[in-house]
Amino acid sequence: MKTEKHFRNVSIMLMGCTLIALLSLVLTAHGQEPGASLLAPGAKVKKLAGDFSFTEGPADDGKGNIYFTDIPNNRIHKWSRDGKLSTFLEGSEAANGLIFDENGKLLACRHGSRSVVSIDMNRTITTLADEYRGKKLNSPNDLWIDPSGGIYFTDPRYGNRDNLEQDGEHVYYLSPDQASLSRVIDDFVRPNGIIGTPDGKTIYVADNGANMTYSYRIGAGGSLSGKREFAPVGSDGVALDEKGNLYLTGDAVVIYSPRGRLLEKIEVPERPSNVCFGGKDGKTLFITARTSLYSVRMTVGAAKRLAYAFNSR
Repeated sequence: MKTEKHFRNVSIMLMGCTLIALLSLVLTAHGQEPGASLLAPGAKVKKLAGDFSFTEGPADDGKGNIYFTDIPNNRIHKWSRDGKLSTFLEGSEAANGLIFDENGKLLACRHGSRSVVSIDMNRTITTLADEYRGKKLNSPNDLWIDPSGGIYFTDPRYGNRDNLEQDGEHVYYLSPDQASLSRVIDDFVRPNGIIGTPDGKTIYVADNGANMTYSYRIGAGGSLSGKREFAPVGSDGVALDEKGNLYLTGDAVVIYSPRGRLLEKIEVPERPSNVCFGGKDGKTLFITARTSLYSVRMTVGAAKRLAYAFNSR
């Protein structure tokens, strides 16, 4: 005969199982299975190359090759998909953030010339923006291209501030036809990392000066609205994976779910500056960190890879 104590123990066990199941449902609803890691099983952060001065701006060309900058040495380097390092461009004018457009051109934010430029594979450089309302930009830092071809870029100023012509550190939008430049954020302390979702509906912008990352709704003509505090950290560089998780850089690489919940932290031997996905299958996270380039294998890839690259394989 089952005793009252037996039934009480069974009830407690059932309640415990129910609570565990509910917790699992809550975690799964926020974008990740409980206890699951976005890193590939057994993955470790690996140093690929070193002896740089300050690495930044990693960008995937869509074929698995990664281009990145060494700002003080005025170089843009290439890390090939088969693991070879080369110099793509000397005299880069202290290029920082990079991104490839759908035509295979490399867009760069250049501190030296205080401009955003386009660089083709023959190394022909075309200036896209270098002033706003007749005054020189500060030091364009990071950029993102929306689905229509418009370019958002941040314009902070680090270092010498004696020759500033703008009235602050802001975020701009260059129209798809490159005919007009508009200021879309004017209340940041020091904007830095920037990226948007592939559907062109949401953009994330880090304010390093306020130690905060915000999200906005993207509207007509590149306008932004609905400013919302997304994560209580600033970031030098940012990336998005295919699940909509946001990767931010600071003391480490930290990953936030689309709802702003901290999911994971990736420790790096040096302080990371920027991140991007690349490699043969797009599931390697490349990390620029001070004097080196690092990588780590992931279970996810980038939110989007370049269409032209797939067409040219």
